[in-house]
Amino acid sequence: MSFLSYLISGLSLGSVYAIIALGYTMVYGTAKMLNIPHGDVIMVGAYISFCATAYWGLPAWVSVIAAMVVCTVLGITIEGLAYKPLRSATPLAVLITAIGVSYFLQNAALLIWGSAPKVFTSVFSSFEAIRLFNNQLTISPEAIVTVVVCILIMIGLTTFTSKTKMGKAMRAVSEDKGAAQLMGINVNRTISLTFAIGSALAAIAGVLLCSAYPTLQPTTGSMPGIKAFTAAVFGGIGSIPGAMLGGILLGLIEILAKAYISTQLSDAIVFAVLIIVLLVKPAGLLGKKISEKV
Repeated sequence: MSFLSYLISGLSLGSVYAIIALGYTMVYGTAKMLNIPHGDVIMVGAYISFCATAYWGLPAWVSVIAAMVVCTVLGITIEGLAYKPLRSATPLAVLITAIGVSYFLQNAALLIWGSAPKVFTSVFSSFEAIRLFNNQLTISPEAIVTVVVCILIMIGLTTFTSKTKMGKAMRAVSEDKGAAQLMGINVNRTISLTFAIGSALAAIAGVLLCSAYPTLQPTTGSMPGIKAFTAAVFGGIGSIPGAMLGGILLGLIEILAKAYISTQLSDAIVFAVLIIVLLVKPAGLLGKKISEKV
């Protein structure tokens, strides 16, 4: 039963990584940039949910919506103020700006909420855990909801990008910004929409992450953000199914490594697996090789 328990924990953690990775992969696929502050937007979303329930007394589901709204506005603001003026700048300038925004968000959270860790109350605390095999296996409501939400988000994003007008505009901008603009697509608005969707997903991921691991502080989103970006690269950056696959596999590898090898070495094992996969498939598991004409 212990293996099944680890498997469920890995799927739950991997689903959180997958949701975060979906935000990374959408922004990279459309804007061709690494949105490093994405992990800090996760932290902001968790803090908004925490304040909504702990200080304002709002229901859990309202706190999730509040977190999504705030993070969506934050994502659009970051894109408009920090990234939009750098559309034609060098990748290095964009990268340095992204790092600066990340540190700004962390320090702003430090000033607003302090450095003391907060105890995050799970938004699923009113739900009962499922007990199987004469109580030998317990499945938490957080694990169930996280996996289900991850699947629904992936299906929703896949449908959105393939069936809707704005989704097709995102794909066109991803392929060629110049050609998309000549076809009448508003590139700036499309990129802003991508940031809005990615930031809303970050808010959901932040609530789910802190519901399962109830410690909240200004650096909460840093390591999950790095691992989720790793998952996006693992699955194939720019691919929505790849982001989900990479997140799930990363979560499983991390939990099983902690359980059967070493807690201290689990992160090293995760990144070692990434290196091995990229040596074999440089574009990631589901990524596509892009040939450039010179």
